[in-house]
Amino acid sequence: MNSDRRRGARPVLLILLLCIALTACSVRREAQALSPPAFVPPPPAQACASPALEPVSWDFIPILEDDLDLPSLKLAIERSQAYYGRTGIGPVRIGAESRSPADMGEALRELLSILEGSGSPEEKRGRIAERFDLYRAAGSDGRGAVLFTGYYVPMMEGSLEPTERFRYPVYGVPPESRAAASAAGKNGSRKAFPLWSRKEIDGDGVLKGRGLEIAWVDDPTELFFLHIQGSGRIRLPDGAIVTVGYAGSNGRPFRSIAPYMAEQGIMPTGSLSYWSIREYLNSHPEERQGVLNWNERYIFFRILEGEPVGSLGVPVTAGRSIAVDPGCFPSGAAAFIRARKPVADETGKTRWTPFSRFVLAQDAGAAIKGPGRLDLFCGAGYEAERKAGSLKEKGELYFLFPRPR
Repeated sequence: MNSDRRRGARPVLLILLLCIALTACSVRREAQALSPPAFVPPPPAQACASPALEPVSWDFIPILEDDLDLPSLKLAIERSQAYYGRTGIGPVRIGAESRSPADMGEALRELLSILEGSGSPEEKRGRIAERFDLYRAAGSDGRGAVLFTGYYVPMMEGSLEPTERFRYPVYGVPPESRAAASAAGKNGSRKAFPLWSRKEIDGDGVLKGRGLEIAWVDDPTELFFLHIQGSGRIRLPDGAIVTVGYAGSNGRPFRSIAPYMAEQGIMPTGSLSYWSIREYLNSHPEERQGVLNWNERYIFFRILEGEPVGSLGVPVTAGRSIAVDPGCFPSGAAAFIRARKPVADETGKTRWTPFSRFVLAQDAGAAIKGPGRLDLFCGAGYEAERKAGSLKEKGELYFLFPRPR
């Protein structure tokens, strides 16, 4: 995964109950965990520099095969319907065409009804084609090539109090970050002025002693990847699990450390992967912070009451939620993807096999920009981490846009 992602609002009472159950939470941390009282729609995204979608014939997808179970699709669809049912959501657009949130939600209900109903795959495809127009993502080359990557929910060991072992802080949002975001919203720029860099926060300790820590973990490499993923789970010494999610950033640009490591001669380009980078950072602690500082973007977190949520403020569904550029693609809409996925055989060896499935555009990310990028949410746990860390494939992305009634 290459990005952070915004998270939605959660009820205050449940978060307070969580803190009480953990007993170690202080009043200060409870206050930091509080969510806004209501959902705030994401700010308008910057439009794509070039057309991101083109209408195509349904002949581009002769067979609508889905490699996952129907209940997971139903759950993801219901979550997009919840998003469309909120107040403050504007029209959903593809090119000059627009549909109301109510129309989008109803179309998703009809899509699910078709898929759950009787009939052959050919008959279902025909009903879907009657109800939806098909648009293909232009991709990075203008001919439909989209780079697929994956993200997941990491699990870390940590504590709500600092100890000799747990000494790397997970920071809540500083007042300066809230003020910057508020000022940006008022002047219409939607861009907050940048705050401290990663070096200043983690290296120089500019936030230490201010009571902003919501947790501490024992692995700085894992903490860095928590920043990349945008949410994660922390297992406390008593076995309790705390979920943390995106609450804000320092306003600085995301920069991948992989190209930097290659340019600096730290690792050869051909050997760079999620796994090799992690291994190198863990085995070279004296170089680690210098490498991590290259990515100046720093994420601030809050304690979540439930599941990790995407940029639309609804929970993301493993295998079904995708992060895309909201300036290029319609938020919350149904899409269909085709690519290859890693599958481990009985010997543990990974092979790549073609797959296709329905997904929902329910997330966004700082590094997921333009019509040629897609990040697939792989879930939580080791298997999800393995899939997300291995996924880097060219694929196809199609959006289903309801025809006017």
